[in-house]
Amino acid sequence: MKYLIVGLGNIGREYEMTRHNVGFRVLDALAKASNLFFADGRYGALCELKIKGRTLVLLKPSTYMNLSGNAVRYWMQKENILIENVFVVVDDIALPFGTLRVKPRGSDAGHNGLKHIQNILGTDAYSRLRFGIGSDFPKGGQVDYVLGAFSSEEEAVLTEKLERAADIIKNFCLAGIQHTMNQFNNK
Repeated sequence: MKYLIVGLGNIGREYEMTRHNVGFRVLDALAKASNLFFADGRYGALCELKIKGRTLVLLKPSTYMNLSGNAVRYWMQKENILIENVFVVVDDIALPFGTLRVKPRGSDAGHNGLKHIQNILGTDAYSRLRFGIGSDFPKGGQVDYVLGAFSSEEEAVLTEKLERAADIIKNFCLAGIQHTMNQFNNK
């Protein structure tokens, strides 16, 4: 069974450590834990992780956030992956920093990456992990906030949160969305 695990972010050194790139960082943590390395491919950087008979295609789109749907559609088709086996990791300002929330579907909540994925796929019926980045910014400061770096206090606990997010991804692939929500959403 194959899964497409998509971490949303923007390519380029200037975006590397920003809040908006937490999806990339989750996939980096998952790959690193298995001594895997990403290689450049069409529409993104990829690697494959095998867990108990399942193949996880990890994708960090190179299309920039606002065009993420192009990469998702391409790799779903190329790898013949069903929508129910797609899992998107996305930053979320509506959740307090470090809060991890699994959802089986839902609106884009104003997130341009999710909006493009939904427009391209024609559905919101794909699972996602919303990674809370908080909303500690003044009115009108949202763009600077999401494109800014985590504070040193946030970075101090980020490794633990990234590892937990990696565990959520593995659980989704091994036990399904319902079990994963029950296991992780209220913790």
